[in-house]
Amino acid sequence: MPSIAFSDSLVFEESKDKLKKEKKIMTNNNSIETSPSTTDKKKSKEKKNKEKKTFKVSEDEINTDDEKKTSSKKKNKRKIDESAAAVGEDVNEAELENSIVSSKKQKKQKISESDAEEEIEVEKKIADPNAVSNFRISKPLREKLKSKGIEALFPIQAMTFNTVFDGSDLVGRARTGQYESILLPYKRKGNGGHLSCKGLGKTLAFVLPILESLTNGPAKTSRKTGYGRSPTVLVLLPTRELAHQVHADFEVYGGAVGINATCLYGGAPYNPQENALKRGVDVVIGTPGRIKDHLERGNLDLTSLKFRVLDEADEMLRMGFVDDVELILGKVKDLKQVQTLLFSATLPSWVQNIARRFLKPDKKTADLVGNEKMKASANVRHIVLPCASNARSQLIPDIIRCYSSGGRTIIFTETKDCASELAGLLPDARALHGDIQQSTREVTLKGFRSGKFMTLVATNVAARGLDINDVQLIIQCEPPRDVEAYIHRSGRTGRAGNTGVAVMLYDPRRSNFSRIERESGVKFEHVSAPQPADVAKAVGLDAAEAITKITDSVIPIFKSAAEDLLSSSGLSAVDLLAKALAKAAGYTEIKNRSLLTSMENYITVHLEAGKPCYSPSFIFSILKRFLPEEKVELVKGLTLTADARGAVFDVPSGDLDSFLAGQENAADVSIDVVTALPPLQERADSRGGRFGGGGGGGYGG
Repeated sequence: MPSIAFSDSLVFEESKDKLKKEKKIMTNNNSIETSPSTTDKKKSKEKKNKEKKTFKVSEDEINTDDEKKTSSKKKNKRKIDESAAAVGEDVNEAELENSIVSSKKQKKQKISESDAEEEIEVEKKIADPNAVSNFRISKPLREKLKSKGIEALFPIQAMTFNTVFDGSDLVGRARTGQYESILLPYKRKGNGGHLSCKGLGKTLAFVLPILESLTNGPAKTSRKTGYGRSPTVLVLLPTRELAHQVHADFEVYGGAVGINATCLYGGAPYNPQENALKRGVDVVIGTPGRIKDHLERGNLDLTSLKFRVLDEADEMLRMGFVDDVELILGKVKDLKQVQTLLFSATLPSWVQNIARRFLKPDKKTADLVGNEKMKASANVRHIVLPCASNARSQLIPDIIRCYSSGGRTIIFTETKDCASELAGLLPDARALHGDIQQSTREVTLKGFRSGKFMTLVATNVAARGLDINDVQLIIQCEPPRDVEAYIHRSGRTGRAGNTGVAVMLYDPRRSNFSRIERESGVKFEHVSAPQPADVAKAVGLDAAEAITKITDSVIPIFKSAAEDLLSSSGLSAVDLLAKALAKAAGYTEIKNRSLLTSMENYITVHLEAGKPCYSPSFIFSILKRFLPEEKVELVKGLTLTADARGAVFDVPSGDLDSFLAGQENAADVSIDVVTALPPLQERADSRGGRFGGGGGGGYGG
């Protein structure tokens, strides 16, 4: 299989040579138009070098120029006489002649400026090999790209444009969002700035060459037109959200060249989709399940297909679309009839088999992943925070208050039920997962983007390719299944050069996230649950600002009540104002929260046994020496320390004294309230690569 060697600093040698020749020709043309004296000097210099061409100006040519000048003067004289006769008054011949000469000079200046602009354009082409003008992209698409601030192709687009445009099948290893965080300099109306790819990288890598091929390239003659035409392009994607985004790109850029598209996905009514297919469409984008349904209903005809794209093929495998994909691809019997592009982050055996069966033997490969491991964003602050599953609904609102900076928050859960339940418990939150009707999902996403509500609780469906700006905080309720999932989720914030925060909750008794830390390239910041002082600092300033914005017109109305309250409460004015700020921030009571499980009204203590401790059961046996059974049963979240000399655990605030007093009856045992968690032992992962979220072995929880 032919392979394409790609690098980020892509250089097109043929284009560079051609552009340099253009520049040389322009320079020579300009030198020809110089005066005879300048030409003579140049001829002398060129004879010495014997490497450059000489440009001779014969006497006949000079005489001819003189004759032309004389003829021109005579014409000017006639124009002067005619003008004088026409207006019937004395005319200053010198002024009119000067005016005509001046006009000619202005024309020459404009021509010179035009040549200079062309030369600058050539310089630009040479300076940036990925410039849009270096590729076979038509004027309408160039203008549309420019309107979006794109004057050069992203590396992934430059890598594959010619391959796709020239008709080769392609297997590309590329991750969703691989180029989402790229910032490219651009100029618009004289103002510099940066442009974020925002998911356009891989999508435009096939959208642009396909559109160009249909309108100005090899596929132009075979493209169907007219009412009821069958599609020429089919794009398969694993999720509705990705299908929507690719459809949006085809609408924007396809609209510039007269190509229309429709999106077919499950959870939406059939009738509008059927009507769109009956009217005729150039491009169909959709999920495998709904594409299969329309094929079986006879609504979709693939006999005119010239392009088919499989994006995120490995994700389709994981989501169980194997049979549907094979059925859809099998509708085209002659591989010579269609050009196939397959993109996948990994190449498991099924994906390789698809490539062998449904792509041409001379297909090319483009490895956009290589051996480099996927890394988490450096613009994101990565935090891990211990939390028991039953404390999440209490803890998450405070995490949002402390870390969201008033921006949008996305919370990821592992199950649909958990997403729905958590969204119902949190204020100003909505759920997003596969069991929700598509129309509701679209309304939810629209409301989140517009700021109608600021918290979205989602399953992994929202992590892949979802393009939402200004997400300040990501909360993962437990460590995800694999490293790539963590990178995708945390990558929803800190985009387009902004900073963000990604908080991952974990159960210290069950979770092992060291592999995520190692392979994602991040150094987790270990913090404990926000305490009252943290919350007060985060929300107090906002509440104070809200109070100062209240108009002074309310003072006379409430002044009497304030004076009565001040005189009757027995509190100082500062204390009363503090209560008012707490109420404005939504707090009527502040509860202590444990550092270990984040449970309210629990306190974390550290027990040191004076000898090695190899199991939680050994710690419980020590506690039973000096505490009654019913007190020992109150212990929550017991976890061994990394030095194996003790353990930390939570006890109810009201029972703390019993534990502190009881230690006096046990030799070499000390119990202290902790203000910061010591390093803890990580539990070995026993679930075949799945991180966090369940598992046995917990004590006292």
